[in-house]
Amino acid sequence: EMENTDNLILFIDELHTLVGAGGATGSLDASNIFKPALARGDIHCIGATTMDEYRKHIEKDGALERRFQKILINPPTTEESVQILNGLKSNYENHHNVIYHEKAIEACVGLSHRYISDRFLPDKAIDAMDEAGSRSHMLNMKVPQAILDIEVKIDKIREEKEQVIAEQKFEKAASLRDKEQKLMIKLAEVQKKWNKEEGKNPVLITEDHIADIVSLMTGIPVAKVAQSETQKLLNMEKEIHKYIVGQNEAIKCLSGSIQRARAGLKSPHRPIGVFLFLGPTGVGKTELAKVIANYLFSYSDALIKIDMTEYGERFSVSRMIGAPPGYVGYEEGGELTEKVRRNPYSVVLFDEIEKAHPDVFNVLLQLFDEGVLTDGLGRKVDFKNTIIIMTSNVGTREIQDHTSFGFTDTETDFDYSSMKDQILDQVKSIFNPEFLNRIDDTIVFHPLSRQDALEIVDLLLVDLRENLFTLNIELFLTKRAKTLLLGRGFSPKYGARNLRREIQSSLEKPISELLLENVFVSGNKIKVDTSDGQFTFNSVRKKRMSSNS
Repeated sequence: EMENTDNLILFIDELHTLVGAGGATGSLDASNIFKPALARGDIHCIGATTMDEYRKHIEKDGALERRFQKILINPPTTEESVQILNGLKSNYENHHNVIYHEKAIEACVGLSHRYISDRFLPDKAIDAMDEAGSRSHMLNMKVPQAILDIEVKIDKIREEKEQVIAEQKFEKAASLRDKEQKLMIKLAEVQKKWNKEEGKNPVLITEDHIADIVSLMTGIPVAKVAQSETQKLLNMEKEIHKYIVGQNEAIKCLSGSIQRARAGLKSPHRPIGVFLFLGPTGVGKTELAKVIANYLFSYSDALIKIDMTEYGERFSVSRMIGAPPGYVGYEEGGELTEKVRRNPYSVVLFDEIEKAHPDVFNVLLQLFDEGVLTDGLGRKVDFKNTIIIMTSNVGTREIQDHTSFGFTDTETDFDYSSMKDQILDQVKSIFNPEFLNRIDDTIVFHPLSRQDALEIVDLLLVDLRENLFTLNIELFLTKRAKTLLLGRGFSPKYGARNLRREIQSSLEKPISELLLENVFVSGNKIKVDTSDGQFTFNSVRKKRMSSNS
């Protein structure tokens, strides 16, 4: 038929499936049957396949490859994709009984291009448009009660008909069949009338609907980001100060870098920000990364933590990006690349970066500069929607040796400035220049003062107070109790990390024992004070309840 028709073009999707199709011992496969007609020019054919499938199947068959002119089709730009969607939208509007706003079409392209990194335009934008129309139509569809009543009657008649057939009462079954057919005709008429009425009231699809769909497709709270991201960025520094104490310079520097990136003043192909946090232990480096993740992205998987102490050997690099071909675990992917593929909008924390093997730093160069990392399977993983944070204790011995509680503000600033210079000098001796040049900001954290530690005590007590509040019990600590807690759990050398353990042993443990003994009950207010260097626990309703820690 094709040889006899001149004005016919054959289009074969997934062209590579012809190679080997239908072939058996001593017989020709589909591609070999096809070759003579292609060589003579008897048929006009267009085939479509991917680069990977072309390389695997068609390139191996040189005769078939020569009979096709290779044309590489690149994904359209965002502007071209908007034009494509405008051409297609009438079909989807008629199918879903909706109307797409102009901003919705732009959101389909913009949001899918930004958040769906493992697919290409215009396919992912068309899917977003289609699913938004389908979901809105389903959510706004209200089936009339008349249709529901008829469907219930039909179901009852069918059940009764099956029962009488089983009893071999065929005359009654025929009567029920006639009733069923009449109801089916009536149902079709009512549905036709309803569909006609529905067609008069199409649903308007806005950019908010598209944001909801992209959020469902990616797991990223896109709608929340789209609506409030500007306000979040403006209030970032103020809000982070509620959770991180004593690190004004770090918070200001981090907030400024993220704001510049989000305002479009940095390369769109790089990560949102690449930061190196330096400073002594227990001052809030890791905690700041957690707060940034929760504040900006507002979902539990937003922080991807990679413990770099596990990457001290040269061969451990393969754990990060995936094993090379021929090695165990080749198809499992890497720990870092797989997590970012599943959560492309997140904070990536490389904890204790200096403990990793130097070859790991070389792998990260491409990530910092281009926002892309190629895994063991050859897939390019997009990091342009991530914030990269590295923490390190390099050179912090100087801070620990110089920290005391007697400094005035001027002396503290002077000592911090000189210690910062020493730390940065040590960083330059450990990390290569090409690594440091790709970091947006290197932030040295301040050692915590006693006043900072008191504020941290209040932050750490929030969880305990909330747990007791669920039991209808309030918790109050006197100034003396906080001072004793601070004296036991805080040291300039080790920071505030021991405070959490001290709260567990000195407060949570004795309070839990008193709760189990029914000393404190619902409605009580627990007052924590000190006596002879020990904590005391008293209730407003009971005279005295004490426990030594």
